[in-house]
Amino acid sequence: MSEKHAISPPPDAPSGAGGLRAWLESETPASAFQAKCVQMWLAWLKFSANPLAVIGLLIIVALVLVALFAPLLMTHDPLAQSLADRLLPPGEKGHLLGTDGLGRDIWSRIVAGSRITLYIVALVTITAPLFGLLVGTVAGYFGGWTDTILMRFTDIILAFPKLILALAFVAALGPGIGNAILAIAITSWPPYARIARAETLTIRKSDFIFASRLQGASSARIVAFHVMPLCMSSLIVRVTLDMAGIILTAAGLGFLGLGAQPPMPEWGAMISEGRKFLLDQWWVATMPGLAIFIVSLGFNLLGDGLRDALDPRSGQS
Repeated sequence: MSEKHAISPPPDAPSGAGGLRAWLESETPASAFQAKCVQMWLAWLKFSANPLAVIGLLIIVALVLVALFAPLLMTHDPLAQSLADRLLPPGEKGHLLGTDGLGRDIWSRIVAGSRITLYIVALVTITAPLFGLLVGTVAGYFGGWTDTILMRFTDIILAFPKLILALAFVAALGPGIGNAILAIAITSWPPYARIARAETLTIRKSDFIFASRLQGASSARIVAFHVMPLCMSSLIVRVTLDMAGIILTAAGLGFLGLGAQPPMPEWGAMISEGRKFLLDQWWVATMPGLAIFIVSLGFNLLGDGLRDALDPRSGQS
């Protein structure tokens, strides 16, 4: 094909590593897609400049990898009991973190428990924030009696301590990991509703909202496609910061025997089983406690980093 018939790429397309970086750092984006990519790239640069946030991200990535490759990382069956090997200290007979009161390998149970932790976090994440986002945006957009009723109901839920309310729901529904997740989700949505309502109140009188109305867009379409996306960044930060609280609440329910039931290797239940050996065989309760501490710390560090990276006012002087 002759040179005059060659098809040239779009003028804003990146070419090579250097071209891609220049395209991502452009101050005059040529398209909405490029503008979004530039925004995400600048947020990543701000996030990666925070070493504590990167540490938090690495902890969460490690948790996900451990959960994905749990069968390969477990050295023993997490449910297999061996009374002859009960309460072995870390490192003895091939048990990296020792054994519990029934001779089960603590390392394997912690690795298996990472899947339960991610399962709880994932289900709460896709239920409570979305419901809170819906309630908050509807209340903020329509206002009036709709706002009053929804926010007063939200205030009623917020008036009770989260753990106490979760205990009440689990006591009514019955012990079990499914009911524990439902109870945590029911008690976790009000803060997201308040955040979404506050964000909606700041944008519902914007020009693009009036323009959408003039074009014939319904209220449901405006809320779903214009208001909700603008509230997502604030909710993502709040969700990440709340992950530690979700894990601690789930561990608390498991510790009290209202969450995951034996012999499931849930970290809170493991601490509860090991508390009777705390003075002499400290590793039985300490190792799952360290797992909860490290994962909670990782989510907190990640949430702080995302808050700084996604806050448009943080870069202003």
